[in-house]
Amino acid sequence: MHNFHPYDKILSPIVTEKSTNLSEQNKIVFKVPNSSNKEIIKKNVEKIFKVNVIKVNIINKHPRNKITRGRKVKVKGFKKAIITLKKGQTIDLTTGI
Repeated sequence: MHNFHPYDKILSPIVTEKSTNLSEQNKIVFKVPNSSNKEIIKKNVEKIFKVNVIKVNIINKHPRNKITRGRKVKVKGFKKAIITLKKGQTIDLTTGI
C-alpha cells in the first residue's frame, strides 16, 4: 500500500447552505478524490483535525450535461464525504488547514 500524505485525500470543504445546516448535527462535508474510501477518509480527517470520527457517508456526483447561455457544457463529477463527528467536537473551516 502506498503512503499518502493526509492532505492528498481531503481536497476541500464544501460550504453551501445545506452543508452549513448539517454542521448543527456535527456533520462536515468535504470533496474527496474518486479513489478514496471510507477508511482512508476517516483516518486522514482524524489525523489532520485531531477529532473523533463516528461515521463517514460517501456520495458520488456523476458528470452531467448542462445548458448555459445556449451552449452545452459538461459538468465534471466528483465524490463528497459527509463526516459525522463525536458530540461536542467541531472543525472550524474558517481558519484554513
